[in-house]
Amino acid sequence: MVNKVTLIGNLGRDPEIRQLENGSSVGKFSVATNESYQDKNGEWQTNTEWHEVVVWRRLAERAGRDLAKGKLVYVEGKITHRKWQDKEGRDRNTTEIVAQTFRLLERRESSGSNYNNNFPSASDEIPSGPTNSPAPQPIKNEAPPAAADDDLPF
Repeated sequence: MVNKVTLIGNLGRDPEIRQLENGSSVGKFSVATNESYQDKNGEWQTNTEWHEVVVWRRLAERAGRDLAKGKLVYVEGKITHRKWQDKEGRDRNTTEIVAQTFRLLERRESSGSNYNNNFPSASDEIPSGPTNSPAPQPIKNEAPPAAADDDLPF
């Protein structure tokens, strides 16, 4: 069985980090994901879903240090459902993503780059130098052997 969630979206608020009595850190933040579609009139519509994310221990400390409202983030974790009572004693249900990892997808302001996506660039390539291995051979584009008509299943 698999319980895995992957989100890429923008933080709706700064992470709220607190310390529990046992010394563990826990953090919460919201992530907005968008889906665009064309309605029956041909107009583009955007549907925004909000996801509550919970991070624990070192991941919570890192979230408090690195994440901020509006930043683009990749979150991977599992979906959980919790029941609790509010201050008035009413039963409440919450669905949350318990993050196992996250990655900021924007470069930090101090990098000096105006490009805000964390995609590889030419500067990320490993410099090529002399090697002892032979040069790679080009792949030949050969067509597969033609099938006889009687081999077709229909």
